[in-house]
Amino acid sequence: MKRLSIFGSTGSVGKNVLRVVEQFPERFSVAALAAGQNVDLLAEQIMRFTPEVAVVLDENLAHQLKKTVMGANRVNILHGSDGYRAAATLTSADLVVSAMVGSAGLLPTIAAIEAGKPVALANKESLVMAGELVMGTARKKGVPIIPVDSEHSAIFQCLAGHDRQDLKRIILTASGGPFSGKPIEDLDRITPEMALCHPTWKMGPKITIDSATLMNKGLEVIEAKWLFDVSLELIEVVIHPESVIHSMVVYRDGSVIAQLGLPDMRVPIAYALSYPKRLPLGLPSLDFVDIASLTFQKPNIEKFPCLTLALEACGIGKTMPAVLSAANEMVVDAFLSRRIGFRRIGEVVQEVMSKHKPVSSPGLSDILCASAWARRTAEECL
Repeated sequence: MKRLSIFGSTGSVGKNVLRVVEQFPERFSVAALAAGQNVDLLAEQIMRFTPEVAVVLDENLAHQLKKTVMGANRVNILHGSDGYRAAATLTSADLVVSAMVGSAGLLPTIAAIEAGKPVALANKESLVMAGELVMGTARKKGVPIIPVDSEHSAIFQCLAGHDRQDLKRIILTASGGPFSGKPIEDLDRITPEMALCHPTWKMGPKITIDSATLMNKGLEVIEAKWLFDVSLELIEVVIHPESVIHSMVVYRDGSVIAQLGLPDMRVPIAYALSYPKRLPLGLPSLDFVDIASLTFQKPNIEKFPCLTLALEACGIGKTMPAVLSAANEMVVDAFLSRRIGFRRIGEVVQEVMSKHKPVSSPGLSDILCASAWARRTAEECL
């Protein structure tokens, strides 16, 4: 029985993690649930999965949650940064699932690693903001980081059993989002509702907008660089609208190994939870006759400049990726609340990056300060 501490339990990935837990009660149980502000759903999850610990964002939400589950469960309800740290370092947890959205996932992820907990990582911002620090700490502690993102899970699987010296290139596939076929002039008329209609994946609002701007793919490039210890030059992005090939690895003899499957997050989640074993999820296999064809194209960086901005931030390094990530969080939220238009997302991120003076060899405090600065600066630009 593997006991899980799940961060972001009320989000898209977190809910799918709990679906896998529910499907395999003999293999998994829940030690801790950590969320933000969705008290009602968290209360339902507490009743169903009976964790030892549950964490919310602040004290008021903790009081609200206590009232909701009063008398029905002996869960210890905590809040804030101390609560998240407690859940990340819980003695009874065998695996920490880091699935909080955005920069909020960084500190719990580092706390889990420092406590020697294996991490199933869905929070890409942890590696975008502090990849060198996170992976360095994981190596020092001997802690495995197992990717949950479908693309990085695919690369992880394609690299298994092969000599890393034979690696020639990593190919990250991207669906292209809902607007890959639209003329660039039409992007000025994009609404949040339109951007939230992803053609193949069901995801939370932030990552769905990131997919529409291709920022998500840029963040994944940075994540892949640190996760697999490769240079930026070895990572290529290819648009693959069918979302059947989740990513590929090219070896020096010309061989290409790909991981294929239906676009269902339960597959990479279950693999991360059960690694190195695979679970019988009961999902259908691909019907290649029905698929008939798979298509690929280069990303249009003129139409989707966020990908270029992410690659630029990765090339600069230092504190620039943290600034990119934080500014993007701010402008995505502004777009979803209709404060700005779709194309303004990339423009504001670029403005913030142009104002930043990167800090060399940043520690955690430098990274957090750069992130806070980027949020303030983005708000000023907005």
